[in-house]
Amino acid sequence: MNTEEKKIAVIGIGGVGGYIAGLLAKAYPHVTMVARGARAESIRKKGLVLHSDYKGEIVAKPERVVPIQDMGQQDYIFICVKNYSLAEVCESIRDMVTDDTVIIPVMNGVDPGENIRRLVGKGTVVDSLIYTVAFANEDFSISQQDTFTWLCIGIKDADERQQKKVAEVAGILKGADIDYKDQGDIEVEIWRKYILNCAFNVMTAFYDNTIGELRRDPVKAQQYEKLVWEAASVGQAKGVALTDEHINEVIHKFRHVHADNATSSLQRDFRIRRKQTELETFSGYIVKEAKRLGVSIPLSEKIYQGLIEIAEKF
Repeated sequence: MNTEEKKIAVIGIGGVGGYIAGLLAKAYPHVTMVARGARAESIRKKGLVLHSDYKGEIVAKPERVVPIQDMGQQDYIFICVKNYSLAEVCESIRDMVTDDTVIIPVMNGVDPGENIRRLVGKGTVVDSLIYTVAFANEDFSISQQDTFTWLCIGIKDADERQQKKVAEVAGILKGADIDYKDQGDIEVEIWRKYILNCAFNVMTAFYDNTIGELRRDPVKAQQYEKLVWEAASVGQAKGVALTDEHINEVIHKFRHVHADNATSSLQRDFRIRRKQTELETFSGYIVKEAKRLGVSIPLSEKIYQGLIEIAEKF
């Protein structure tokens, strides 16, 4: 595969998308960043500025910075938007996607890939997840904190053609110095991160506490662990091969690994009283799936309702 000739687009130049787009544009000549307004103007003028603890200071100049309607056909499309924007993105790109296009959603939740397959209906979707601490700054630069950022990529039960597409994405990531793992059971990996976020995002937002504040409060710490187990029970009811080891690893991270001052994206959105948030991704989805499957998750339901009541005041 001659990646130098491939056309690569990144939709959503926030923390995650900005990190990925910056490294891709540094490595490859035909990278399109999909952005609009002041962000697009800043990237055109100054390039994408990435302050990375892991990769250093990077200024990357993409070949094109365009609104989504001007993106055109691409070989690879990384979608790095919030879940509430996904349907609109799919509608915008559907006519630009061919059977050979590869779409890589790098998003929260467990169903972005499934939703893209349903809404676009063409191309190959390579599922992924990312572990990083990255965010966009007021000057449209991107900050990535800590000495790690890596993706998991894969397709559940991939056939030979799909395996080839996953290998192509792996090659692109490797060429851009983006750390990745090619996972055989991507579904388990996605759910391992998801059950973490069902507690991490939800508890930090509900109490407006840092992780340190949560784990120093015995009642809140117990609730955190209960949310992890409840979310995992829904995954297991869906047939996801989550084990007690996976679940206990998430709890271990809460107790001993996450930074004391760690906050979440949902918490930050609630602090600024943002109208659109990923509450449905981190809490609503798991509650609705539990009801559909007949799984009892009373604490998740209670906190979801509490967060809805808080959000209604925004």
